[in-house]
Amino acid sequence: MMTMQPFQPVSYQIGNERGGFGGQMNPGMGGSYMMPPQVPAGNPMTPQGNVIPTNAPVYEQSYVENILRLNRGKIGTFYMTYENNKEWNAKIFKGTVEAAGRDHIIISEATGKRVILLTIYLDYITFDEPINYQYPGTQGSQVQPRR
Repeated sequence: MMTMQPFQPVSYQIGNERGGFGGQMNPGMGGSYMMPPQVPAGNPMTPQGNVIPTNAPVYEQSYVENILRLNRGKIGTFYMTYENNKEWNAKIFKGTVEAAGRDHIIISEATGKRVILLTIYLDYITFDEPINYQYPGTQGSQVQPRR
């Protein structure tokens, strides 16, 4: 037969008397618990809990927007598809890359007109010249055409 223990809530104090963190959490029942230090993402720690600072370079992830930013000023051909559009299902834009964001690309056409393209409709892009490309974790390089 099992006896039921009455439920007793436990309160914790976070921080120390000076209002800072990194102190101890004191459970209401006695013992103590050290809060782990805040560690910048990717930094290693020793078994004792000390953070080892590193000067590792920070690389952008390889997304279309970052590749386009590396190629500002170059002329590209942008192939777009607009599903369920009766007027034009697919459309091609050609222009100079001016800017790129998370969900858009801004180009200037030869006429001088600026166009904002939404990347949700982007199929692919071609360039008539070598492009700059930096894969995460490597130094930037220029992608040369195959011969």
